[in-house]
Amino acid sequence: MKLDNQTIERMAHLARLEVSEEEKVSLLKDMENILSFMEKLNELDTSGVEPLIYLTDEVNVLREDIASKNILPADALQNAPHHDDSYFKVAKVIEKI
Repeated sequence: MKLDNQTIERMAHLARLEVSEEEKVSLLKDMENILSFMEKLNELDTSGVEPLIYLTDEVNVLREDIASKNILPADALQNAPHHDDSYFKVAKVIEKI
C-alpha cells in the first residue's frame, strides 16, 4: 500500500491535528516504514501457531470477597476530628447560590 500527501492530510484531519509540510514528509516516511514492517510480518507462516488469547494460564487469581470484622459506627467515629453521634462532620465545600 502506498501513501501520499492526500492520505496524510486526511489522517491528520480525522485526528484533528495541524500538520506542517515538514511534518507531513516525516509522517509519510514513518507511515511507509510501519506499513513495510507489517508487510514483512504478513510473509511469516503462522498456520501452525495457535492464537494467543490470554497471557497466562491462570483462571482467576482474585481472592474471595468475604466480609470479616464489622466496624461499629461508634468505633469508626472515635478517630474522626469532628463528629456527632452518628455522622462525620466535614467542612462545607459547596455554597448555595
